[in-house]
Amino acid sequence: MGALGTAAMARMDEQLPWFRALSAEDRSWVGLVAQAGIAAFVEWFQHAGEGRLTPSIEFFGTAPRELKRSISLQQTVDVVRVVVEVVEAQTHELAAPGGEDQLQQAMLRYTRDVAFAAAQVYAREAEARGSWDARLEALIVDALVRGEVDDGLHSWAAALGWTSSPVVVIAGNAPDDDPRAVIDGLREKGRRIGMDLLAGVQADRLIVIVGGASDADHAAKQVVARFGVGPIVIGPEVPDLHAAARSARAALAGLKASCGWPDAPRPVHAEDLLAERALDGDADAREQLIENVYLPLAGTPLLDTLATYLEQGTSLEATARLLFVHPNTVRYRLKKITELTGYQPTEGRSAFTLQVGLILGRLSESAETWRALT
Repeated sequence: MGALGTAAMARMDEQLPWFRALSAEDRSWVGLVAQAGIAAFVEWFQHAGEGRLTPSIEFFGTAPRELKRSISLQQTVDVVRVVVEVVEAQTHELAAPGGEDQLQQAMLRYTRDVAFAAAQVYAREAEARGSWDARLEALIVDALVRGEVDDGLHSWAAALGWTSSPVVVIAGNAPDDDPRAVIDGLREKGRRIGMDLLAGVQADRLIVIVGGASDADHAAKQVVARFGVGPIVIGPEVPDLHAAARSARAALAGLKASCGWPDAPRPVHAEDLLAERALDGDADAREQLIENVYLPLAGTPLLDTLATYLEQGTSLEATARLLFVHPNTVRYRLKKITELTGYQPTEGRSAFTLQVGLILGRLSESAETWRALT
């Protein structure tokens, strides 16, 4: 048995490049496992005629847990194949006269059971790893939803192999399927399209975190079929996972307020729901509207022009009459408003958003004045 173990180690060193690249400690453990396997075969074969039908495969327990992470199942199969080749090469020396066929048949049965045993070992490890990964994934999604982002979040994500940026969060209704099946399907989809995906089902909501997408709309189209019926909201793109709480907050606020725009596209960007989110009490949306709509126009004739234009039902002529200016002046000012805010007053949805931003700005200014007086 010692000679066979030595010969097997020499053959592995000669034929397996990955074995040569292992550390001395891991090489030693592999050698011990191989020798234990040979010893178990000899012991089983010696008593094969005494009713012992199943070979012992407990020698896999010789290896430490860390070795199973260093060596893949394919590499384990390589080790088994090398050991079998070494034993087969010495069959004539090992077997009794006329017992070569019996020895070879025993080896075939033994190696079959060894192969099944190796598969079971790696399957158990994969199941344990899968359960641990699922718990980590749920923790990450929950932390982002609650806005509790710290260094631990990056450690959890690194353990799952997350390296992608930028990041976008997509929220919608969860389907009626089993949550585990939904999340597994999303992971498989992510692997196929080359993007990192983390997902979680919370009550009736499905939240998907996408990393490495060059375009948020394209990423959403890849996963939209996994959601249940109803709106799907895309949060703003952020540079990394640490900032993804902002994207998640916007996506969930947009999902909550989406009923205010029944004809919204599916999916819809959270930025396109700023007015509905602000009316629903979303502080981030209110602040964003004040910053993007009211403040750029405050203190300029553009603010009065916008207010008059909206109050007059977007009538160009009526606005010009009330402001005592030429209609072309109104047109010019409306164009400048579009350049400064990104919203076009002559378009229905944009006019509605501008109206909400204008009201919020006035309320904010009034509140500041009241605080100063009191």
